[in-house]
Amino acid sequence: MSRSNPLSEGEIFEILANGRRRETLRHLTETRDGAVTLSSLAIAIATAESGQSPPPSPVRESVWSSLHQTHLPKLDELGIVRYDSDSGTVTLCDQAREIDNHMAIFAWNGLSWSELYRGLGIGSLLAVLAVLLEVPFVGSADPILVVSVSLAMFAATAIAQLWPNRLDMLRALRGS
Repeated sequence: MSRSNPLSEGEIFEILANGRRRETLRHLTETRDGAVTLSSLAIAIATAESGQSPPPSPVRESVWSSLHQTHLPKLDELGIVRYDSDSGTVTLCDQAREIDNHMAIFAWNGLSWSELYRGLGIGSLLAVLAVLLEVPFVGSADPILVVSVSLAMFAATAIAQLWPNRLDMLRALRGS
């Protein structure tokens, strides 16, 4: 199904409220061409849920059934995936990009962007305080240098977070 209007915030949160839908989107995003079979998707999600490879048959069947009956039809209805129940194929649609911002996870140890920024802020504050309080080993550093390095780390992090979105925007503008 093709949908031209943007997803509402409520729809996005409803999608992300379910772990199997999140895993479906994550798996499709990580797939080279954004298309998988229902069976391979069910195995991937069941493996993630059970922590066993191959996953136990009851878990795999439960995942397959809930994807087929509930989650994929819902995602298809919203235009996020194209689910062909006859062939058992699932393909990621362009509408899924709207959800990327809400699922944005920094790929290093599963740390979210907000956690990373929070850590940078606390680390920067502690570093500046350590210099101002002349804590051994760091007290001799120039406070301006410490603040400059902290700001540079914030800038680099912001660029790393925003750069992929800018590339998507440029591609969309060129395609228009």
